[in-house]
Amino acid sequence: MKAIVANRLIDGEVVYWNHGAWKTRFGEAELFEADDAAEAAVAQANVPTQVVDCYLIDVAPEADGYAPTAFRERVKATGPQNHPQHGKQAEGGHDIELIKQAHGIARSAGRHNLIKLKK
Repeated sequence: MKAIVANRLIDGEVVYWNHGAWKTRFGEAELFEADDAAEAAVAQANVPTQVVDCYLIDVAPEADGYAPTAFRERVKATGPQNHPQHGKQAEGGHDIELIKQAHGIARSAGRHNLIKLKK
């Protein structure tokens, strides 16, 4: 499964694509099973006047929903990590708790694949 993530230009907030609109919570992200559908959605979502750094992320099923597989994406989804009372982690919710308990690779997928190639 894949989801689309970007940063909103007006304030830098991490946002997730959902059927033609950007949402601020990972739990509201549209999930894609087919790679071609995901790539087509990225082309539609990448609006240079609204967002920057629009890309696909891998997500995996967890106990009661989905969470990003890469640690970097889980950090972005829970908000700033400078203090527990800041960002989305302070707001809480089912999606945040799910992400906090998720397991996955410790590095971003690109870096993880690069490390595997060097072995």
